[in-house]
Amino acid sequence: MAFYELRQYKVLPGKMAEWIRVMEQEVIPFQVSKGMVITGSFRGEQDESAYVWMRRFESEEERKRLYAAVYESDHWKSDISPRVPSYIDRSGTVVTRIVPTGLSTTQ
Repeated sequence: MAFYELRQYKVLPGKMAEWIRVMEQEVIPFQVSKGMVITGSFRGEQDESAYVWMRRFESEEERKRLYAAVYESDHWKSDISPRVPSYIDRSGTVVTRIVPTGLSTTQ
């Protein structure tokens, strides 16, 4: 059964524009190139620290395979991951696995 990952980040003060640029020009394209399906990317309308994005997985096996392809890659480990703490407070990260309900258009 397909499921989504809702990822909520707390962006550091004054870093939202830079974080969005990194996500849209580097992180998302890189993850998509490895097979990830990114279904949305959002910033808080009133909360300047809120950044939320979603990914879709067809199965737990696919999630594990894609996580390995992204997070175990040399590019992620040496280039992207070391820069993340300068944009987001990782202690404020919340990841929630969600599944569409019967009438959801995201099935």
